[in-house]
Amino acid sequence: MLDSLLALGGLVLLRDSVEWEGRSLLKALIKKSALRGEQIHVLGCEVSEEEFREGFGSDINSRLVYHDLFKDPLNWSKPGEAVPEGPLGTLRAMCRRTDPGPVTIALDSLSWLLLHLPCVTLCQTLHALSQPRVSPGADSPIEQVRVLGLLHEELHGPGPMGALSTLAHTEVTLSGKMGQTSASILCRRPQQRATYQNVWQFPLRSRNLKDHFAKQSSVVTFLWVLHVQLIKQSRQEQFLAQMAVFAKKKINSI
Repeated sequence: MLDSLLALGGLVLLRDSVEWEGRSLLKALIKKSALRGEQIHVLGCEVSEEEFREGFGSDINSRLVYHDLFKDPLNWSKPGEAVPEGPLGTLRAMCRRTDPGPVTIALDSLSWLLLHLPCVTLCQTLHALSQPRVSPGADSPIEQVRVLGLLHEELHGPGPMGALSTLAHTEVTLSGKMGQTSASILCRRPQQRATYQNVWQFPLRSRNLKDHFAKQSSVVTFLWVLHVQLIKQSRQEQFLAQMAVFAKKKINSI
């Protein structure tokens, strides 16, 4: 499954949930890309660099360039070196990278970026980030760029999810039942019909996000689940308010 996900460049969305976490799959794809000799850039927003690098060997870590937004998102601890545009400036700097050869860029996570940046601006930057590039020099081949974006589905409405889905070349939605993890894969190839594939029990150490957080802190688990529930409740309230306005207009028009 990993080879098929890495067969194409462009944006690869890894859609996880509270029940079925996707960071294990993200790290497995990073490891596979590094073993193929690619340079890896990671934009880390949700976990520390030490935690993210955990489980990788020295050969993998040596190819991994970690851009840390977890400790200091706006780089306030180093005022003289502050990035004027914050996370967006970091993303745009990654667009101007000069590494030779194919590159894999991992965003951990797209959800964090969506909560801090306008959706339209983020989509424009992702489009620029995932474009193939030509190395300097005559007869240089087009180098593949792959962007792996971890996306927590419960945190976003249909608008942002639809916009990102339109940009993506490949989408992987993690789910499961009875303890078995499944991945639904939607692949869009140029000038071809989209293809679907379901993979069960793929070889990853998939952990329930709530189980993972329970090991870290029961308080963090509670806050994470509460945050998701509040977002769902907020969407329901917005929908009911819109329906009330619509009903009022209909009554007034009679």
